[in-house]
Amino acid sequence: MAYGVFAEFYDELTQNVNYKAKADYFCEILNRFNHEAGCTLDLACGTGTLTAELKKRGIDIYGADGSFEMLAEANRKAREEELDILFICQRMQRLELFGTINTCVCTLDSINHLQGEKQVQAAFKRVSMFMEKDGLFIFDVNTVYKHKAVLGDNTFVYDTKSVYCVWQNTYNNYDNSVKIELDFFIPDGKVYYRSSESFKEYAYPLDVIVRMLDNCDFDAVGIYCDMTFEAPKEDTQRVTFVAKKRCTPDLEDR
Repeated sequence: MAYGVFAEFYDELTQNVNYKAKADYFCEILNRFNHEAGCTLDLACGTGTLTAELKKRGIDIYGADGSFEMLAEANRKAREEELDILFICQRMQRLELFGTINTCVCTLDSINHLQGEKQVQAAFKRVSMFMEKDGLFIFDVNTVYKHKAVLGDNTFVYDTKSVYCVWQNTYNNYDNSVKIELDFFIPDGKVYYRSSESFKEYAYPLDVIVRMLDNCDFDAVGIYCDMTFEAPKEDTQRVTFVAKKRCTPDLEDR
């Protein structure tokens, strides 16, 4: 999917995300698995905030995202901070890199944007194709529980200085998907201009994700409640996976 007007307000509407803490958490994962980050890809990097935080920690990182609008924001912010970061416009399931990578991170439920197991496995396969042996693929996902009990059929409202946003969800029990409809009301003097976007997110049972990783020569070596090193519980809303790359004989032929 590609974001339009959402890209303009994405950072303002996600101020609750502590990107510095997330960057520290990923660095701690690397330390715990005694893994040198090496050449690192931030997959579905969005506006590049996490990319920049990892760059500041000395990681050789670049970003990829399927949205030109998101990448425009990422480039603007990197220039403002005088950070030399390459951003490329590519969808996860069609990834085509210039060389191999040692590490890949993918955060904030980006995997949930992929529709069905076929698309998820296609994305895993592309990461695997460019991943060096023993490389780490670190990503998080929203859980089925979160889709059912938290997002569900609920509505959320965000009122900021730049935009008034109404977020409406519709849950589908058949495929654990949530249709998200966003209405942006942008102030201009005494009037508001309305703009709308919609998309779907899909939740997958954890054992299904493990199986799809295995099909693409990844071993799930860590499965944690997000931002911790504890095992997921029934009411865990977001889970972080750490997957280690095996060798890839004949992966292209699968």
